[in-house]
Amino acid sequence: MQQLTPEILAQTSLATLLVEYPLLESALLEVGIEFDPDEEATLGSKLEQWASLRQQSADSFLAIVMERITDLQALLGTTNSLHQVEIIAGRDKSGQAESVDRLLLGRGDLLAIVGPTGAGKSRLLADIEWLATGDTPSGRQILVDGQSAADKRFSTGGDQLIAQLSQTMSFVLDATVEELLSLHVESRGMNTALVKETITAANELSGEPFGGTTPLTSLSGGQTRALMVADTALVCRSPIVLIDEIENAGIDRRAAFNLLISQEKIVLSATHDPLLALLAPRRLCMRHGAMHSLHERTPEEEAILTDLEVLDDIHAAIRHQLRHGERLAPIPFEAVRRKTP
Repeated sequence: MQQLTPEILAQTSLATLLVEYPLLESALLEVGIEFDPDEEATLGSKLEQWASLRQQSADSFLAIVMERITDLQALLGTTNSLHQVEIIAGRDKSGQAESVDRLLLGRGDLLAIVGPTGAGKSRLLADIEWLATGDTPSGRQILVDGQSAADKRFSTGGDQLIAQLSQTMSFVLDATVEELLSLHVESRGMNTALVKETITAANELSGEPFGGTTPLTSLSGGQTRALMVADTALVCRSPIVLIDEIENAGIDRRAAFNLLISQEKIVLSATHDPLLALLAPRRLCMRHGAMHSLHERTPEEEAILTDLEVLDDIHAAIRHQLRHGERLAPIPFEAVRRKTP
């Protein structure tokens, strides 16, 4: 979507403008201009008609509309300017300093957080979600572009820094998938074409497809998670995404990560799954509530990742056969080995 200018406003049809720039509807209604959402006349000609009735100039109405749209965009806010997040170490459960003293993440980065149950993975995600300033049990600090972001803890609208995908999700809203996404897209002032794009992306992650008319309350757990991943990637402006154990969601996990990273999100995922841990170029090992060690993926581990991806594909194929009531045939061991070029 290109930057809105007075020239675009004046020369483009209302029907096109309202699709490309949903905030225009509110701006027009606020200055008392009635319109048909499907009207093919240009906004410029519409404003001229309205201005002649009010005995004012069309340019003055255009300036008012443009100013109001700018105000609405500022109200929604944006976090696109964020470049990096830094985690500064605190202490473990015994009060000892963490071994990893700081960790820097930039746009498009994926970090896996691993460790046994109780090692502190969820505590680390909670510190990031809270944008901690040393005021949590771990004593960690979270810096955004080198500065404390505690003033954004309770931000609303498009100015929220962090989106979180939890282990369990469910809907109680009596609405369809399309109605929910339309509300979200409209509230962000984004192109309504994103609704269908988000549904398509969600179906690429989900094992069982669903449509825009599907009631939210009838979605399965996997479908719900797929919808939220797609919405977080394509509609939500929050640049930081926290994921807690996506492996239990019944969705295409690799595709979910790829979708989020393709939108330049900073993704941190707590996981017990070796495949997901190795998908990340770096993984942080937690121990006794502390950031214990940080590992770069090695060439040997990349070879293991290739084998794990083959196994994951076979596992997905078997799951598909079982879901559709098909008979299974033995899979030769050689089929799961990585093929050399």
